[in-house]
Amino acid sequence: MDAAAETEFSEFMNGRWLQLLRLGYVLTGDRGLAEDLAQTALARAYASWPQIRRAGDPDAYVRRVMVNANHSRFRKRRVAEQLTGAVPEPPPVEVAGGSDDRVTLMAALMSLPLGQRSVVVLRFWLDMTEAQVAQAMGCSVGSVKSQGSRALAKLRASAGLDGGVRREQL
Repeated sequence: MDAAAETEFSEFMNGRWLQLLRLGYVLTGDRGLAEDLAQTALARAYASWPQIRRAGDPDAYVRRVMVNANHSRFRKRRVAEQLTGAVPEPPPVEVAGGSDDRVTLMAALMSLPLGQRSVVVLRFWLDMTEAQVAQAMGCSVGSVKSQGSRALAKLRASAGLDGGVRREQL
């Protein structure tokens, strides 16, 4: 890669890092995993930067890599059971400047299946159209509509989300 392309990618990466972290956090519910997803997406973008730059929409490419990497994380993960004599204490929930509503909403989002969570995050948090979400996830618009409908129904029925889910909470 030439120096101009390196500089362009560096500017792209620095300008998108926080947005990618937020997207990763909403997809995974974990800051460490969010950083891993963002780094994976940027590493893949760097490897293909000349082609991505010519295609014209690097943001869409990076979002798609993050969604796919998050899906792959579930496919590859094999959980080994560890039997213990006592149940470990759950870690304390850290809410930096957040509200109880956000904690409740994040818990409800994390309870959704991966595909439904991805649709909700892309559609309502990133304010993408159904066609853009379908492209980012590599599925049909009909799948996006049905997954979104099911996800919103589950979120509305979630305990703790009294008044339902408002768009500004996402």
